Amino acid sequence: MKTWTPKKGEVERKWLVIDAKDKVLGRLAAETARILRGKHKPQFAHHMDTGDFVIVVNASKVRLTGNKLQQKIYYHHTRTPGGLKSIRADKLLKEKPDRMLRLAVRGMLPKNTLGRAQLTKLKIYSSETHPHAAQQPEMYQF
Repeated sequence: MKTWTPKKGEVERKWLVIDAKDKVLGRLAAETARILRGKHKPQFAHHMDTGDFVIVVNASKVRLTGNKLQQKIYYHHTRTPGGLKSIRADKLLKEKPDRMLRLAVRGMLPKNTLGRAQLTKLKIYSSETHPHAAQQPEMYQF
């Protein structure tokens, strides 16, 4: 008996909208990564991109628990000598609210070309509106 694997044309992709208002960042990122990978579908395969497209709205209204808003620090490097930059979570949430959620989801996806391809299906908007009405997205509740 052979193991069934989905073919590239058999994968059916939906567009889902998640409202991030008053959701905890880590739990929201975990559920978003699960949908992007396709783990919620019965035809999930580790080696294929079987996930759906995810539109996250109200990213600026996401919540952090505990003292993370004042204590959590995000780092990045400019690739020049002495180019280590840091920014606190509250300042990052105010300036670029989509970046915080994108970094959290990226950390939960595979660290290879498949994970980078899955991350391109994530669309994050800091407000209530999004330009993907033509795709007829469905609201996703979790």
